[in-house]
Amino acid sequence: MPRDAAPRARKSPSFAAASLERLRPLRPWWTLLALAAVMLGSAPFAIPPIRDAVTLGPVSEAALRRPAGYVLLAPISDVLDLLTLLSVRQHVALLVTLVLGYAAWWALRGRVLPASVTPARRAARIAARLGLALLALVAVYFGGALLPRPMAALEVGPEIVPIDFHAHTRYSHDGRPDWTPEDVRSWHRDAGFGAVYVSDHRTFEGARDGWANNPDLAGQGVSLLPAIEVVWRGEHVNVLDADRMYRGIFNATLRDIDDEALRLASGVRGNEPVLIETLPGDLSKMIPATGPGTAGVRAVELIDGAPRGLGQGRLERARIVKLADSLNLALVAGSNHHGWGHTAAGWTLMYLPGWRGATPERLANAIETSIRRGGSGTTKVVERYVADTETGIALPLTAPLIAWGMLRTLSLEERLAWLAWGVALFLLSRIRVRRRGA
Repeated sequence: MPRDAAPRARKSPSFAAASLERLRPLRPWWTLLALAAVMLGSAPFAIPPIRDAVTLGPVSEAALRRPAGYVLLAPISDVLDLLTLLSVRQHVALLVTLVLGYAAWWALRGRVLPASVTPARRAARIAARLGLALLALVAVYFGGALLPRPMAALEVGPEIVPIDFHAHTRYSHDGRPDWTPEDVRSWHRDAGFGAVYVSDHRTFEGARDGWANNPDLAGQGVSLLPAIEVVWRGEHVNVLDADRMYRGIFNATLRDIDDEALRLASGVRGNEPVLIETLPGDLSKMIPATGPGTAGVRAVELIDGAPRGLGQGRLERARIVKLADSLNLALVAGSNHHGWGHTAAGWTLMYLPGWRGATPERLANAIETSIRRGGSGTTKVVERYVADTETGIALPLTAPLIAWGMLRTLSLEERLAWLAWGVALFLLSRIRVRRRGA
């Protein structure tokens, strides 16, 4: 045989790769034991999955209910909920950590390759593996945004109404194309809301469709109330009851508020348009109402369910709370939901005795009247718990910190479901090994 036709020498495996190879038969056992240790070890540090968004303390008026389907799919439900509740910064930090971790794991494996494989080809293989990993991450994100699944819902007392002050339908230019007002109603019912303001951009169509199909009484289903998201003095605001009461304060395109028209409409005491400052936004440009008969913002979002809004709400929480207190503004939560995802980031609680027996029109009037008169004392904002990793050294540690935070909020039923999934996958791996041996 010619010398150049002889097989090339193969590189010896690295010490790390050899160690990993020796431990391969024990990997399923170690994985199962690690899962059990994590579930049992985090249980003594358990905390409620919801909290007061102002004080960050417990909420006595509400509890989070996980339906049976949610618990059965606990590993999927919990992870997808967590991803939905992350801000932009946290998403970036998590993705960078996962990519770097995968690259390090691939390097430590040190698979034995023929000597003929050049460094360039090896780099190409690693890049291909990273590309596949990124595609898998994208698939997880898209699955969480599009695939239907059970939702965790808020439970409250009979005199408290959970409200979403900021939601969209397919009529918004940035809404999901097939997201109808009835889809909005179903989503909010599954999340435990009693009322939601449909605040599309530049149109009343979604709010009108939702209003036309409201239940006769508010307690018989989720009431879709009219609103619109527009621009005022450079800031995005939601105007409540805009279609029924205040159509004349907008320009022809329904994009902006006319200052003079707003001033005139606000001159009628007890009937002033209720404007809500939305996130993300520049709080220094916010113009608050200074009392009855004046024009301006009367409520500000503390929670906005979009990733950018979540980030600003967490970074500027203290500032928003201080502004609301000093300017007598109501604090509210808005999902800013456009049809993607199945997780509510927060709820606005209002104490309105008898609201379940009121018509949707009377409910809307009661909500807006309460905000006009009571200001900062009219609402309580409840949020889903997520570890705060927005700034400092916590940001690069986002992955472990948010994972630990998620583990702490699990219920006993969820922990048992995680363990059941772990045992099931372990048994499947054992069956697969035995079939290979046979």
